[in-house]
Amino acid sequence: MKLDRMIGILSILLQQEKVTAPYLAEKFEVSRRTIQRDIEALCMAGIPLVTEPGPNGGVSIMEGYKIDRILLSTSDMQAILTGLRSLDSVSGTSRYAQLMEKLSAGAANLLAGDTHILIDLSSWHKESLSQKMEMLHNAILSGRKVSFTYFAPRGESERVVEPYYLIFQWSGWYLWGWCEFREDFRLFKLGRMAQLQTGENFVKRSAPFPNLTAEHVFPHRYQVKARIQPEYKWRLAEEYGVDSFHVQTDGTLLFSAGFTEKRKIVEWIASFGEGAELLEPEEFRQDVLAFAEGIRRKYLYQ
Repeated sequence: MKLDRMIGILSILLQQEKVTAPYLAEKFEVSRRTIQRDIEALCMAGIPLVTEPGPNGGVSIMEGYKIDRILLSTSDMQAILTGLRSLDSVSGTSRYAQLMEKLSAGAANLLAGDTHILIDLSSWHKESLSQKMEMLHNAILSGRKVSFTYFAPRGESERVVEPYYLIFQWSGWYLWGWCEFREDFRLFKLGRMAQLQTGENFVKRSAPFPNLTAEHVFPHRYQVKARIQPEYKWRLAEEYGVDSFHVQTDGTLLFSAGFTEKRKIVEWIASFGEGAELLEPEEFRQDVLAFAEGIRRKYLYQ
């Protein structure tokens, strides 16, 4: 049995009151028999796990038990605390730090954590985000639908969703759930939600974890080349990485990257003002000109 899977099972059992063996098998991509052997090994190691058969059964840790911190090294505990503190930065509480106290069994020297790594997962709209996180988290745990107004590039819509996962990705928080409107699983950005409410209970379906690879979510339909002025080197490095451009003999930057949407290309090039020139796709140059002309007319006649 791998140690990382054992720690993973313990972590899940600390966060959820009860889980099933099939759930753990799917989570760790192993067979149910492997999970059963893991549970037996954990029990032999002194972790009092309770297994209940039947439709409402599952695996849980005996109530009131604290994990012996010998299972984890000091560096392990500090790394865990760093991650838990990052979740507290979103929730606005000390809930996860309190969980760390249970893990560390009162070892004060560990609670300081690794002070060289500071992670803040909150946003500029921390207060509203914390409320949404709390509401969605409770809805996931209790199996209740959520409804909200959603603002997307294609327009505004009303959605009713069965929530399954809260995900931090691409520097933002998302909800993964079954959308009744689309009749499929969808990813929703929390910052675009308004009038969030909980609704009726639902029977949980098998929820696949979303494919969050850039190739799947943001497929590159267009290959863009552009000449960028050197004062914007910092922006290219931040948005697309230092390998996205090459410095030319005249000091300008030859930028190259894949884009998903034509509109994104036009707006991105225009956002540099006179500091960027689109080279390819050449047929989009007229679209950039039309975009700029629209802005010029907007201010010219006011």
